[in-house]
Amino acid sequence: MAVETEQRKYISSQELKKHKSPSDLWISIQGKVYDVTNWVRDHPGGEIPLFDLSGQDVTDAFVAHHPASAWKLLDRFFVGYYLSDYETSEVSKDYRRLVTEFSKLGLFEEKGHGVFFSFCFMLALFFTSVCMVVASTSSLAHLTAGVIMGFLWIQSGWVGHDSGHYNIMLNPALNRLAQIITGNCLTGISIAWWKRTHNAHHVACNSLDFDPDLQHIPFFAVSSKLFNSLTSYFHERTMTFDSIARFMVSYQHLTFYPVMCFARFNLFAQSIILLLSKKKVPYRWQEILGLIVFWIWYSYLISFLPNWGERAMFVAASFAITSLQHVQFCLSHFSSSVYVGQPQGNDWFEKQTMGTLDISCSPWMDWFHGGLQFQVEHHLFPRLPRCHLRRIVPLVKELCKKHKLQYSSVSFLAANKMTVATLRNASL
Repeated sequence: MAVETEQRKYISSQELKKHKSPSDLWISIQGKVYDVTNWVRDHPGGEIPLFDLSGQDVTDAFVAHHPASAWKLLDRFFVGYYLSDYETSEVSKDYRRLVTEFSKLGLFEEKGHGVFFSFCFMLALFFTSVCMVVASTSSLAHLTAGVIMGFLWIQSGWVGHDSGHYNIMLNPALNRLAQIITGNCLTGISIAWWKRTHNAHHVACNSLDFDPDLQHIPFFAVSSKLFNSLTSYFHERTMTFDSIARFMVSYQHLTFYPVMCFARFNLFAQSIILLLSKKKVPYRWQEILGLIVFWIWYSYLISFLPNWGERAMFVAASFAITSLQHVQFCLSHFSSSVYVGQPQGNDWFEKQTMGTLDISCSPWMDWFHGGLQFQVEHHLFPRLPRCHLRRIVPLVKELCKKHKLQYSSVSFLAANKMTVATLRNASL
């Protein structure tokens, strides 16, 4: 029960845990308790992060995903209580110091010219692919055009990813336009679907039942714990491990790369399913219009190819190249530590580092990985523009070493071997 001490009213963490239902949702930030029940429907990050972290202190997650201006909005939700047993670990103290230091240095606002160069590169890829389809009769040119289209989708995906975490443009309106163009119009993937999925992934990194990026039954199971038919709290259904799943998983280390070549179809389908669902989708009609634009220009471009064989070749080539990006997404998490259960706010730093793997590469290859080769740094500082991620690697390594925490970084080839080994171990 609540007690009053020194003019302040306190509740315990156990009492806070009782307020974790959609109709009664409380959280704590720096020991102050907030009722965000009515904020769920308007939360820019969607309802899932609030549901996943409900009934607990979420200071580190809040610090990671919100700019300084967000602190000014909290008072309206304050319920008048403080946590009587609020504590801050030494890891969290050091982590928050780093966030403050980066903020003082202006790193969250300094975006460099990477976005401009990315857009120029994407424009060049787009028109090169289109010209090779329209102006050439060579089958080899058409195949090359499909390959180039795949690289365009990859680069567009990186820009769309960045725009979902921070304003890559001068203002929110232009940032929204960039999201729709790079996501919906250019790649046929709803940015609303991606943000919904990606926010859940960041909050519940490598939780088998809360992180949608690990929920690929019947095709893949990264842990034998998935054989227990866990409930997906993201998809709101049971991930049934039946005879079909058993058969598929038994050969998953062999089917991993072939399945990645067709993963794009799943993203198309998931985008459409969300936009046609009854779930709340911000700017739904913008999202739908963006997908319509994609399917019009992409279908029209394919119609210029002379026959169905070359059309299939063009699509297959673009999908095969884009599978590189889907593989990249998997490399950073499939072989890392996993757990079952609701994500906790009091071990934020530890969970992000344990569940994430960096890909070591030379600076000249940064364009290929889109900044996500620094996956550990990105998960700890998701609002940090990608141009600063390489710069902060030594600081993150030092912090992990100080607190005896895992920090994993391997080459692209080694990461592939680790991922396949993880899949093979589960299949056996």
